[in-house]
Amino acid sequence: MFYMCLNSIIYGDVSLEKIIYLDNSSTTKPCEGAVREINRSLTENWGNPSSLHLMGFSAETEMTNARIAVSKALHCREDEIFFTSGGTEANNLAILGAVSAGKRRGNRIVTTAIEHPSVLNVFEKLKNDGFEVVYLHPDENGTIPENELENAINKDTILVSMMLVNNEVGSILPVEKISAIIKKADSPALIHCDAVQGFGKLPIDVKKLGVQMLTLSGHKIHGPKGVGVLFKAKGVNIKETVFGGGQEKGLRSGTEGVPAICGLLGAVNELDDITKSLAYITELNSYARSVLLSTGLVKINSPENALPYILNISVSGYKSETLLHFLESKNIFVSSGSACSKGVKSYVLREMGISDKEIDSSLRISFCKNNTKEEIDILANELKNAAKILKRA
Repeated sequence: MFYMCLNSIIYGDVSLEKIIYLDNSSTTKPCEGAVREINRSLTENWGNPSSLHLMGFSAETEMTNARIAVSKALHCREDEIFFTSGGTEANNLAILGAVSAGKRRGNRIVTTAIEHPSVLNVFEKLKNDGFEVVYLHPDENGTIPENELENAINKDTILVSMMLVNNEVGSILPVEKISAIIKKADSPALIHCDAVQGFGKLPIDVKKLGVQMLTLSGHKIHGPKGVGVLFKAKGVNIKETVFGGGQEKGLRSGTEGVPAICGLLGAVNELDDITKSLAYITELNSYARSVLLSTGLVKINSPENALPYILNISVSGYKSETLLHFLESKNIFVSSGSACSKGVKSYVLREMGISDKEIDSSLRISFCKNNTKEEIDILANELKNAAKILKRA
């Protein structure tokens, strides 16, 4: 049972003020700027942005500021940014909207077998609706070979959806290769990129990526849950999937969640220099690989060239869930895979050719700028302690 104790939360006898949090791909701790902007919106600027009076105009101005901040980060136009309730809704809107608009031009849609469930489950629905779905399979490094793309895209292809960074192993997918292949195939396909795990961690320029749609989520960059973004290039036509009052230029009806959008603004404004942050996390990841391998217990599943914010490992002979709860008892928080999988075996690791035994013992460690080498040392030590105490599976 959780107990609230002034400014700290206590689980059993352990204060969450002293945690080692290594599950940043699931969610991140909101930064001070995000919390400040949320509080200000809730207490000082709580008007409906559609209202035709000063309070409404003030709330709309805050949303405009957030659009500008996100557009600068993506190197796109302000009017190409649309707010949603999160990455899942943004992905659904992009895919369903694009397919609905383009279904007269073709019937083939292409994605990868290692996408987030908010993409894969939409493609499964569309497959049941009669669309031809092509799933691209990764190599042992968790990325998609270029020839897979070339073989999949043809004149009947109307959509290609590929994530920028895989959420379980951190592999970086060749999104920037798609545009040239579409052009060569004389295909009308639009390109959608789920950049939820890449935004704020890699430099992103939507024009250089060659995408017409890109999605992101606030709570992955130290912003709040409940806010996402769809970038849709100007002139690209997709159909709305939610109907109502016509907010977000009719693309996503429903009163906008201004406090969450303001929190996103605060988080984007506090993003550090991406190159500098990436260098620090790369050093931390390298240190973690070295220290964890030195225990003699760990196999690294993430490829060497993965985004260093994510490190997937297997601790052979020990069940993931058992290890996760052992570490939790020591106030160390990691994941046994994608937070959206809820204990289901990783299809990503299976696609990479990793054995069921190693999948059963896999853990995902995911970093942020607040993590330290000292925390890695503690994690490695507790894994050694776990091996002494826990029974092998």
